[in-house]
Amino acid sequence: MRPNILKGGKSDVQFMKELAEGCKGNGYIVSWAPQKMVLAHPAIAGFLTHSGWNSTLESICEGKPMICWPKYVDQRVNSRLVNELWQIGLDMKDICDRSTIERMIKDLMEIKRDELKKSIEELSKLAKLSVGEGASSYNNLDSLVDDIKELARTKENENIRT
Repeated sequence: MRPNILKGGKSDVQFMKELAEGCKGNGYIVSWAPQKMVLAHPAIAGFLTHSGWNSTLESICEGKPMICWPKYVDQRVNSRLVNELWQIGLDMKDICDRSTIERMIKDLMEIKRDELKKSIEELSKLAKLSVGEGASSYNNLDSLVDDIKELARTKENENIRT
């Protein structure tokens, strides 16, 4: 949980104490973890995310279906894409209460598990192909590097002339 995520009620500190107590034996709470490495772990079956673009891409690349809990405008758009267009996760539709989270986890882990897993695996393969040598993302990055080098050479030549 990120700081200042809770509205009203209990303080972040109190909430984290209760969460740590409730997770004993079933979970592990840390102040920070490398998200991409966590998502890559085979024990991870899904990802509760605010649906920021980087987190969405990391989840796709690691083949993990998402439970989307968007907060801001771009996150809401990403969440709808994940749920409605790509069908690789579930969208809380801006409602986050105990029963909604419980239902979403059950859907992700049991009820919709197979269909979500199939969809995310297909999209994950496409994402990995797009960054390989000769693929669009790879070529676009190469093109950007070439453009930057050309700008640097042009600037260097202008400095020599003056």
